Amino acid sequence: MAVTLDRDAILHALRVVVDPDIRKDIVSLGFVKDVVVSGPRVSFTIELTTPACPVKDQLRDQAATAVRALPGVSEVDVKLTANVRSASAPEAGRLPLMGVKNVIAVGAGKGGVGKTTVAVNLALSLARCGSRVGILDGDIYGPNVPIMFGINTQLTTDGQKIVPAEKYGVQVVSIGFMTNDDAPIIWRGPMLHGAIQQFFREVAWKDLDYLIVDMPPGTGDVALSLSQTVPVVGSIVVTTPQRVSLADSRRAVRMYQKLNIPTLGVVENMSYYACPNCHHETDIFGHGGGEGLATDMGVPFLGRLPIYQPIREGGDTGVPLVIGEPGSAAARSFLTVAERTAAQVSIAAHKTAEANKGKIPLIPVR
Repeated sequence: MAVTLDRDAILHALRVVVDPDIRKDIVSLGFVKDVVVSGPRVSFTIELTTPACPVKDQLRDQAATAVRALPGVSEVDVKLTANVRSASAPEAGRLPLMGVKNVIAVGAGKGGVGKTTVAVNLALSLARCGSRVGILDGDIYGPNVPIMFGINTQLTTDGQKIVPAEKYGVQVVSIGFMTNDDAPIIWRGPMLHGAIQQFFREVAWKDLDYLIVDMPPGTGDVALSLSQTVPVVGSIVVTTPQRVSLADSRRAVRMYQKLNIPTLGVVENMSYYACPNCHHETDIFGHGGGEGLATDMGVPFLGRLPIYQPIREGGDTGVPLVIGEPGSAAARSFLTVAERTAAQVSIAAHKTAEANKGKIPLIPVR
């Protein structure tokens, strides 16, 4: 039986292409757009759920192969675009932020594990993939994000809201912009809560796909304020491989679970040292602790990051690694973490959309 080469035939052929993260075909997910059949030539667009999709090349190639196999097709043109969906599930008292689709908390059970370094390079990796990204320095007592971005400025307002600073294509807000470098911040819980509220509700965040929140270490007031203020799509817990860090990281995962903030995954920082001369890898702080923790707790493992001197140097000089050495192996490790994070957000967004079908959406607070 001859196949009529039209839009329906193209869509039928594309049902064999399955998103490996969401586990549904791209036609059912509504990813296929702008199908055009012009004689033997076929063109269409696949609208991904994130520019940082780790399987975008795989989906494009599978789609082209599926359509090319149809009788009468001689040329296939597949374009890739992206539209990040919101994974936030609004609840009473936690309305979405204007201008922000997804809030991601980056935390750690203890200090000294490189949490801010991970948060900064994660934000920049997502931005380099084409996402619109902001970073909020929620570490009120130790606001180091301005140093790592190399920003020395005062925040301004548009007459109504605080205007974020911007560098490397990322919108940045920090209490560090409002204090002297050596001025200690000695605040009790209510003041912390007020500052977090202000940074969320009184900042003119502009069209963000992802807002990365660099959390303070431990399990304290800021995490509680965050959970009470806005819907958070999930948390990333940064650990190092050694036992002491893993024990505290386990507590951090449990804390976020108690606060109804899902864990998007665990990142193992300072995972290994690769000799720049012989390239031999040495597990200075142990091996496999972060992945083992993720497995034990039933959460995703987002990747390992090496001990690499330019990572530290980039943070000190305000030129983070993914900007200073974008082609390095270490920068590619950060990109992997970013892609896997984006994939987890896409999965969460799909689940949220399925759960909210037929419901009236809540209006974000202006």
